Amino acid sequence: MTRALTLLAALALLSGCGLQPMYAGGSSGTVARGLAQVEVPAIPGNQGWLVRNALNDRLGYGQASGQTAGSAQYRLDVVLDDRLEGLGLLTDETIGRERRTLRARYQLVEIATDTILIDATAGSDAGIDVVDSEYATIAAEQTALENLAKEVADQIVARLARVLRDRDQ
Repeated sequence: MTRALTLLAALALLSGCGLQPMYAGGSSGTVARGLAQVEVPAIPGNQGWLVRNALNDRLGYGQASGQTAGSAQYRLDVVLDDRLEGLGLLTDETIGRERRTLRARYQLVEIATDTILIDATAGSDAGIDVVDSEYATIAAEQTALENLAKEVADQIVARLARVLRDRDQ
């Protein structure tokens, strides 16, 4: 009995704090429908291709029935900065560690009015061990880039979801 009362009290306090589910309504909810209306134009380079694909996977643009090319309500413009720098100089003056940094400056533009709704940045970095095998090092650099592209896309989509949710309230 005491546990049930404690649980009810906790639920009552939680409902008063303004906490709301982000994706209420699932794929037919307000946020999911808004995200599905975001078109991502091509982003130059290999890293741009990776970020754009990760964004499209998370946004779901073009996956809704009846949605055609050019029917987007929003456009997401993204400019990337990808850097690979050597760290950890070894005794034989070779690099023992690298750091890959991927930063994105993005703008969410409402297409109908050409209004910028968001102008922000997202980014992440990863450490890479440089080993004797050049192939292994290149593979590690590529894997780091793929993971960074997903992380940056997650950050961007989370921000878009918050703005679109707040806009519809």
